[in-house]
Amino acid sequence: MTTWYQRQPFSRLPLTSSSPMPSLSLVSLDHLSLVTAVGDDTMSYLQGQLTCDLISMEKGKSTLAAHCDAKGKVWSVLRLFHHADGIAYVQSASLSGAQLTELKKYAVFSKTTIEASELVLLGLMGENADSTIERMFSATAEVTPTQSGTAVKIEANRWLLAVNEAEADDILSQLSGEAELADSSLWTLADLRAALPLLHENNISEFIPQALNLQVIGDAISFKKGCYTGQETVARAKYRGINKRAAFLLTGEASTAPQPGDTIERSVGENWRSGGAVLSGYRFDDGKVLALAVLPNNLDDDSQFRPANEPDCRLEIIQLPYSLEDND
Repeated sequence: MTTWYQRQPFSRLPLTSSSPMPSLSLVSLDHLSLVTAVGDDTMSYLQGQLTCDLISMEKGKSTLAAHCDAKGKVWSVLRLFHHADGIAYVQSASLSGAQLTELKKYAVFSKTTIEASELVLLGLMGENADSTIERMFSATAEVTPTQSGTAVKIEANRWLLAVNEAEADDILSQLSGEAELADSSLWTLADLRAALPLLHENNISEFIPQALNLQVIGDAISFKKGCYTGQETVARAKYRGINKRAAFLLTGEASTAPQPGDTIERSVGENWRSGGAVLSGYRFDDGKVLALAVLPNNLDDDSQFRPANEPDCRLEIIQLPYSLEDND
């Protein structure tokens, strides 16, 4: 694993819940890992393992996808894109080893090489990010090559860069005095505000893709392509309505940031019962927290929530940045 991040002055930005975001931030994405796949059978092999229709993905686009086990439970949520001569994806570094081993289980029978990459992962975000990427890389698409790697647009004014250490040093030099350096918590906050799910090791094989809202986020799930691992469960959840959970944004005040795998309790009459699990969380310097948590999708309007480890805290659901109505 590269030690490049530890040699740079990335740090947590002091933010309150009402703080404006910096106009440009260069973010260490050391909480993510990059995997590359190359070879004649790469597309067909991954097509049979992941929920997205990878074969239909344009070279200038990226997509989220789930990698499921045979029962349709999600091993990992991936961001896939064309990279060099093959495909690459990013996911949480905490589960990368286990997920990669599972994904490669049957690759021995195909002409594809799937391996962890040593490239540096950086984020560029803020109101000046799109114009900066265009200036630095002459980007005309949402996925564009750099000198040594690839730049991937996540959403408006937020980009992920997968580059070698020399190019990472060059980017750092070019943006000196222009971009604030921030640790990965700023990227986590952006993912939270966009309600984009990221699984960590505490959440492996706990949820089907629809419980993570992947059916309504871009093209993360294809219901029209051929078979893939876990497809039967994913299809049954759609056509028979068996999914009873969804990911919701929660906010409130707490003494610590909600952590992946933490239990969220909900009120049932005068009692409290386990209601769901945290996917990711962030705590502002004024004590406000934001969390993405998987909860029942048939909640009463007056339901109350609290972290199981902070019984005096109260959390409330806030509106997602997208609709949970599946129009596919």
